[in-house]
Amino acid sequence: MPSDINESIIISDTSCLIALTNINLLDILRQLYNKVLITPEVANEYGESLPEWINIKPADDTRKIIAFNRYIDLGESSAIVLAMELNKAVLIIDDKEARQFALNLGLKITGTLGVLIRAYKQGLITDILTVISHLKEAGFRLPDNIHEYLI
Repeated sequence: MPSDINESIIISDTSCLIALTNINLLDILRQLYNKVLITPEVANEYGESLPEWINIKPADDTRKIIAFNRYIDLGESSAIVLAMELNKAVLIIDDKEARQFALNLGLKITGTLGVLIRAYKQGLITDILTVISHLKEAGFRLPDNIHEYLI
């Protein structure tokens, strides 16, 4: 994650939105980043009404979305293409294959866990272990070595 993330454009994939919604912490994204972009495909996958600080922006290169969709899901494909099109973008993406796909393209990424750790370090979350426990209870898959990320 870049050190100048506050100057970056934040693009989220669906999994982060769903995970944070499921534990009633979606607003953490607004508190950390002010504004978040998602693609229409991500909005469709999310399926709920969006707060005003989440803006929908379609990626321009639909051919690339279709090509990427052969390897990763549609929301991830569209979010990756949008991140490629925008300068200084940071992509919030959780799926292992999609993360590797984005990294191979030279994109800057983080995940839901990275967002929560950032919120914890900034004092927006006081009990990170309880939040992680709630994530697990909500069905979010976390690495076995989760405690290493918290040190």
